[in-house]
Amino acid sequence: MKGKTQFVCQQCGASYRKWMGQCSNCSAWNSLVEQVVSDDGGGGGGKSALAKGQASGKKLDFVKIATIQPSDAKARLLTEFADLNIVLGGGILMGSVLLLAGQPGIGKSTLLMQICAEVAKKHNVLYVSGEESAGQVKLRAVRLGAESDRLSFAASTSANDIAKTIESDEFDLVIVDSIQTLAMDEVSSAPGTVSQVTNSGNLIIRAAKRTDTAVVIVGHVTKEGTLAGPKVLEHLVDVVLQFEGDRYGGFKTVRAVKNRFGSTNEVAIFEMLGSGLHEVENPSAALLAERTNTDGSVILATLNGNRPILVEIQALATKTNFGYPKRTASGFDLNRLNLLIAVLEKRTKLKLSDKDIFINVVGGMKLADSAADLAVCMAIASAVAGRKLGEEYVVFGEVGLGGEIRSAFRADQRIAEAKKLGFKHAIAPSTIRDKFVVPVKDLRETLIRYVK
Repeated sequence: MKGKTQFVCQQCGASYRKWMGQCSNCSAWNSLVEQVVSDDGGGGGGKSALAKGQASGKKLDFVKIATIQPSDAKARLLTEFADLNIVLGGGILMGSVLLLAGQPGIGKSTLLMQICAEVAKKHNVLYVSGEESAGQVKLRAVRLGAESDRLSFAASTSANDIAKTIESDEFDLVIVDSIQTLAMDEVSSAPGTVSQVTNSGNLIIRAAKRTDTAVVIVGHVTKEGTLAGPKVLEHLVDVVLQFEGDRYGGFKTVRAVKNRFGSTNEVAIFEMLGSGLHEVENPSAALLAERTNTDGSVILATLNGNRPILVEIQALATKTNFGYPKRTASGFDLNRLNLLIAVLEKRTKLKLSDKDIFINVVGGMKLADSAADLAVCMAIASAVAGRKLGEEYVVFGEVGLGGEIRSAFRADQRIAEAKKLGFKHAIAPSTIRDKFVVPVKDLRETLIRYVK
């Protein structure tokens, strides 16, 4: 007998009886996919009970919160990366489910294989791939030194088989690469759809919790950089790790977007070499190693998670050949750049309407720090005027629409990092009480005094 069909939105999961071009729930276009559903609606008994308004379950066994004894901390699986262990809250917790998301080619499989190599020294590890063959994974394992009798491999796209293998309780850590390739036998839609990702994830998570097995699930991302598939998957797992950076070079960062067992303010910084990913012990020194002090170059004291880092902000200003000036930013928000340019024109009387302005954050870093405003403004002014900022200065501070310099978060950590690398002064908001800081209040006065 032919099953009934429904159309499910791949963005929000809303279902409809007929196809529509736009989802009325989330307004996404062309996101409805046809799926087959069972005819019984979950069973005749359930339908009659629902009609009577009766619950079919049983009463829960409950205890008073005051009578619960705190359990001992579960053992954690340590990786070879000290900073990644800190991001995870001390390592991979047994029984936890982690979701690792990142752009294709950024190094997710490399990172996971290096984690497997370290964990397999003491524990049984299974690497399940739905995308690669055994030969391909073998080549990576040889390159990264991950050959171990405790490390096993399986190629499968069946969520049922993977969950059954986890329930066998033979492995302490299971890697699933990736959730978008898995499918459940009971769900008729294609792999990667909302129903398949949700149900496959649920099945694997339940198996992990029952057997106290640590599971790492790889997730794909969309072209906008967000995790592909339903948002509910992020709610189901314990930890969501975001792997960011330039896939062709520069530094790569791993940060926890969600972490039930630790902080979400930590970050691990890596560099991809021929032998795999390596932690960058002193990213500030590495980022400034090739710097030359020219006009348009300013050193910013920023924060990446809880870690203070000094990065170089470069600005280039050229005369526009058309009536509409071009604004380009690499590693910095373009909308924020346009706002700062408007503040510069209004509050400092710099003429920028006939200039193409380009901003670059050296090293492939991506800034999401409001305290980068002052450094970007000073770099633009330096490039336009053709004047340099002294080599002894680092800069940080938020710029308001009135041209005022506002306070920055964790200023003491930024100052300590600048001192460690030999800088003499920090051009920073006047609210900071430190002899190292040259206090500034107004953007126009700052540019007149220090861009020479």
